[in-house]
Amino acid sequence: MAELRWDPFLKDWTMVASNRQNRPQMPKDWCPFCPSSGNVPDYDVMEYDNDFPALRPDPLAPDGVGTDFFKTRPCYGKCEVILYSPKHNAALTDLSDAHMRRLVDLWCGRFDALRRDPKVSYIFIFENRGEAVGVTMPHPHGQIYAYPFLPKKLALETASAKEYYEKTGRCLFCEHLKNEKAEKKRIIFQNPYFTVFLPFFTAYPYGVYIQSNAHRQYITDFTDAEKTALGVTLRSTVGMLDSLFGYRFPYMMCMHNAPVDGRDYSAFFHFHIEFYPPMRSAQKQKFNASSETGAWAACNPTCPEQTAQELRAAYARFRNRKENRP
Repeated sequence: MAELRWDPFLKDWTMVASNRQNRPQMPKDWCPFCPSSGNVPDYDVMEYDNDFPALRPDPLAPDGVGTDFFKTRPCYGKCEVILYSPKHNAALTDLSDAHMRRLVDLWCGRFDALRRDPKVSYIFIFENRGEAVGVTMPHPHGQIYAYPFLPKKLALETASAKEYYEKTGRCLFCEHLKNEKAEKKRIIFQNPYFTVFLPFFTAYPYGVYIQSNAHRQYITDFTDAEKTALGVTLRSTVGMLDSLFGYRFPYMMCMHNAPVDGRDYSAFFHFHIEFYPPMRSAQKQKFNASSETGAWAACNPTCPEQTAQELRAAYARFRNRKENRP
């Protein structure tokens, strides 16, 4: 079964994809993303169509369980895997500046290709890392989902940004970054093109944002220098997280671009990346329990100003190791 089902209470679509239940736990001595497997060619970075997609460019008709009240629609869209490196045990922190730039270029190329489909409303670039977030494939990779609808969280974020712009004539994201820079307490590090910070309202102890300093709505809008800096900044952010407790830190990394549904968002949507690491300390995981899940009442068990200090120290350790690496 693979279809979209309408939730009339939240006014959002649920992807029902029972085929994903059969995703295999790969054997330790074989990986389909390694060129040696024979499943993929030699590559540097590569797009690979997801073998267990929740969305398909050729979806079957819904299974016939829909009614006038229980609405369904085909699971149209695209699910892609983005392979970061042919090396099975590589991490983003192992990749060179040039390699990271090729990864950013691949993201941009796939974004451009997917947005040409008039049925696609939102393109979501993301990465799940670590067993703590359910990853079954350790080979370094991320994913791209091209949705035929605007998911609820993105719809709320976009609507808030539009409302703020209509009231003030200013970009909400730009104002957010301006105020975080003025406060300074939650800024982790920055360069001429991007700022990494822990938002005032973050619900995750180490839930950092990467935001472009210049107002850009899509990853494809960046200049040549900004694209190179994006790769370097993303790698440094992952290195900072890994340096927190001395192991590969699990996280969910989510890129927020403006929707691609034909409307104009250029004045009020601003590209940024949100991290959702599930750990609240070296050994303790942050679980979204009843209040967070059932009521959407977020709760951060730590103080952002204090965890920002931890992150700055972790970034300094990462930079020191990188600079002293032979």
